[in-house]
Amino acid sequence: MNKSITGRHFELTDTIKAYADAAVEGLNKYHLDIISANTVISANEKNGKKGFVTEFIVNLKDKNTIVITQNDKDVYAAIDLAIERLKKSLRRHADKIKGHRIMSFKDMGEEAEAVSEYNTDEELEIVPMDLELHKPLDFDEAIDALKAETKRQFIVFNDTEGLMRVMYKRADGKFGLY
Repeated sequence: MNKSITGRHFELTDTIKAYADAAVEGLNKYHLDIISANTVISANEKNGKKGFVTEFIVNLKDKNTIVITQNDKDVYAAIDLAIERLKKSLRRHADKIKGHRIMSFKDMGEEAEAVSEYNTDEELEIVPMDLELHKPLDFDEAIDALKAETKRQFIVFNDTEGLMRVMYKRADGKFGLY
């Protein structure tokens, strides 16, 4: 991550630079691809009131930019308030990304473990399966199976070549095959 700390109309001391730098370093815990973080601290002397304006500009991967501006009488308080707002924004962005990701096999395994831990009070029951259900079918046998049951819309079966097929009823009364 590229970092820059700039003072505008204000002489930055080493302690203020170190404080702002440490605050920006704390953003790495969100595991987002932060390209650059620019900090601009400026003196605000409008309307006879003295204070400081702290602005954080964070550029993320995929052209996302977060800009936070905070005013306060104390420069350290302005940095603290701005960094808290920035952390909140990054946390929301990280949660949004995590919520949209595709579930991996590892996540499915963890989910299955959670379900199995949930069902520890119940006994597991093993039900034997009839292997006749999985014998290969001809296309004619699959059509007959679909015609026999009116509620069934499709059938999944292995053909005589060992390929898994799906036969379905079409709206025009014919049958489709994948």
